[in-house]
Amino acid sequence: MIFLVIGHSVEDHIVSADHEIIKPGGIYYSVFALSSVISGDSIYLCTSAEKDNYYLFEDVFNLCKPDFIQFSGPIPKVLLTIHGEKEREERYKNINKPLEIPYDKLNDFDGILINMVTGFDIELEQLKKIRQNFSGIIYLDVHTLSRGMNHHGHRGFRQIENFKYWAECVDIIQVNEFEIKTLSDKTSDDEIANEILHSGTRQIILTKGALGAAVYYLQNGELNSIFQPVSKVNLGNKIGLGDVFGAVYFYNYIKSGDLFSSLQKSVFTSGLAAEQNGLIKLKKN
Repeated sequence: MIFLVIGHSVEDHIVSADHEIIKPGGIYYSVFALSSVISGDSIYLCTSAEKDNYYLFEDVFNLCKPDFIQFSGPIPKVLLTIHGEKEREERYKNINKPLEIPYDKLNDFDGILINMVTGFDIELEQLKKIRQNFSGIIYLDVHTLSRGMNHHGHRGFRQIENFKYWAECVDIIQVNEFEIKTLSDKTSDDEIANEILHSGTRQIILTKGALGAAVYYLQNGELNSIFQPVSKVNLGNKIGLGDVFGAVYFYNYIKSGDLFSSLQKSVFTSGLAAEQNGLIKLKKN
């Protein structure tokens, strides 16, 4: 099978209580996770890259077909401040323009994973055109599309304007507990999921951090959901977990069409990535 991954690359500056670490971020984690689970399959990557810091990304990006990697000026630098159980704070320096999409090549792929890393990765009109040119499964991780940006570069949650039009164009939507509240003016998760599913998407995946994840879907027009808890882990990492989850679910669901086993595998793998040195362990697998 052949997969296309779409999303911006960013340089993460991770700030905790006593230090700052610079790491590759953004779509890097989606590709990292996908490359760790594929077997005899190919990944094409549509992203922006910067020559000055490409060394941060090349170990993973070199596993992809490079046809749609677009070198540009400075990519976004993201200051991530981590706070225990509270959602992290994000502040951006630099924003890239939307990516150039290879519309005439889309039906070469078996699935398309779109991770809205910066929220500016693609525009709604581009997504509509992707849908017009691709008949397979499109997986959308809402990610930073759920956040606005003020003039200081701070990214705060806000309701996404006309999200139903995004939902019409994709098959699977992934959000976390904060992001789901930005999809609608409804208040409960069930109400929001029901509204968005009736807009046209097939599944909404709600990740719940250390608790696990749920998948909402319609059966005979009625809302249904399943929940998969996380096995107990020693939390040592909070970066890239949603990206790992999404890539593993995307791959397994396209390969099997089995919602239940795909959820189990993605929860297990993101739990592994949450452990101390979990990403290193995942890479070795």
